[in-house]
Amino acid sequence: MTGIIAMSSITYAMKAKRILNGAGFYCEVERTPKNLSSGCGYSIRVKGDIDKIIGILKNNGINYKDYITLAS
Repeated sequence: MTGIIAMSSITYAMKAKRILNGAGFYCEVERTPKNLSSGCGYSIRVKGDIDKIIGILKNNGINYKDYITLAS
């Protein structure tokens, strides 16, 4: 499953990318789409189990604003 997670800061977006890539997940930083609540204007695009990815972010103290899942 693919999803976009709106981050609360560019710092958290970069940290999330490093942690998720290290855990074996696809993750890229991109501009937040207009249809997703904006935080700092940056999001991460991820592939995999969104619930697991959100859990990893929470366990590492990475704040995010919102997320959406996309059709694969």
